[in-house]
Amino acid sequence: MNTDKPEIRVAILDLYDGIENEGMRGFRDILDRYKVKHNLNLKYEVFDVRRKVQVPDINFEVYISSGGPGNPLDSEGTEWEKKYFQLIDNLEAHNQSSNPQKKHVLFVCHSFQLMCRRYGLGDVNLRRLPSFGVLPVHMTEAAKHDLVFEGLADPFYAVDSRSWQVINPNINRFKELGIELLALEKERPYVDLPRALMAVRFNEYFIATQFHPEADAAGMKLMLQRAHKKEEIINKHGEGKYKEMIERLDEPDKIEHTQNTIIPNFLDEAILKYQKVDIEE
Repeated sequence: MNTDKPEIRVAILDLYDGIENEGMRGFRDILDRYKVKHNLNLKYEVFDVRRKVQVPDINFEVYISSGGPGNPLDSEGTEWEKKYFQLIDNLEAHNQSSNPQKKHVLFVCHSFQLMCRRYGLGDVNLRRLPSFGVLPVHMTEAAKHDLVFEGLADPFYAVDSRSWQVINPNINRFKELGIELLALEKERPYVDLPRALMAVRFNEYFIATQFHPEADAAGMKLMLQRAHKKEEIINKHGEGKYKEMIERLDEPDKIEHTQNTIIPNFLDEAILKYQKVDIEE
């Protein structure tokens, strides 16, 4: 099937360090659905970046870099991070070349924090309490004109799961590099704390989200209903928060809509443009 079509290769960079997660399944499910919907000869390969120091070359059309556990500051200078950022350097160099087939990258959660640290976009620090739930995300004006966010309400809802965050955006650095801030965490008028950055566009081809656009309602519900996870959330956040999360997962305009919008829009930008270039050549 699809053997008469150009092969489209997607590299999934797994930064979970062997920790059990729903994110990798979410990425695979979205790619599988996208492949069928558009009748593509699409293949993906997973690279275990942190645990096995596996990093792809630049011969893929699309790259998706996952979330993961731990302190995004501690990995500075490690072998895996050096190779990871070398890949980013190589992709940036490719995109600045005359080659018409550009390389698109989506960075999620832990990857978002690493990239913000790399570019010096703000303060990367530990939250007072972990954020976990189905929470509103507020778009900036730039996001309202960004095709990846097309079709979303403001605010939209997404799965937010993080102990670390990026706050206090360095506006001068954003302007210097031409980077756009696309989204911020929920407004908290009664809390005197800075709002975390939730999405950034580094350039035409690189975009990052602090939240998890790959999360799906069914998978999240199964995870939350496991006895140990339910107990953990209730102990940390209270039973009211747990019930709110379950209820929000059942609302089709929230997680389901976000999952069906952001990454498919990103793939439209990355893959359909690639196909157009291939046809023109």
